[in-house]
Amino acid sequence: MSLAHALIPSHWLPIVTIGKAEKWSRNETLKITAVTGFSHTLSTVIIGIIVGIVGYKLSESYHVITHLFAPAVLILLGLIYLALEYRHKFIKHPHKHHHIDVDNIIEKKKSKKSIVITLMIAMFFSPCLEIEVYYLTAGRLGWPGIAIVSVVYFFVTVFFMMLLVYLVGKGMSKLKWEFLEHHDKLITGLILIVVGLLAYFIEY
Repeated sequence: MSLAHALIPSHWLPIVTIGKAEKWSRNETLKITAVTGFSHTLSTVIIGIIVGIVGYKLSESYHVITHLFAPAVLILLGLIYLALEYRHKFIKHPHKHHHIDVDNIIEKKKSKKSIVITLMIAMFFSPCLEIEVYYLTAGRLGWPGIAIVSVVYFFVTVFFMMLLVYLVGKGMSKLKWEFLEHHDKLITGLILIVVGLLAYFIEY
């Protein structure tokens, strides 16, 4: 899930766009990607730890409920994402969408420091809530499960964000990233459903 999450262009393409507009070097862009990626994952992890603790507390007293409830939430959320994807096909939007308002940031012609801070704030306040359901499931394993999800999510997300920014800088900008951007709900939904089914059938 962390890999699919990092592949979604809205998490790294705005940084590439701003970097080109501001004429940042490749190393500068990669460093800023790492910083903003950290900010983005930090807020998600903070919320996730809280959700994981709730899952852990529930599992102590209601093991049967959490064994059924956590996978059910994953599957339900996955179905919701698929429904949103299906609905999106009938509501065409000609413009591309990003979590970050790239045009607004560039037009203000801020200093490099101000742009980075703005990106960090924007990324921090746009946590990926679909990840939080995994914390609920991992909470059944206690702190080790919560820690594993946090570490894997953090490093995989930041690493692949930086890798994609690097590859685009090396000339892969012509790839059809629009498919991932416009079908992020489909990809997320399918992964949630698969993980939910695995969590239900695999006892741990």
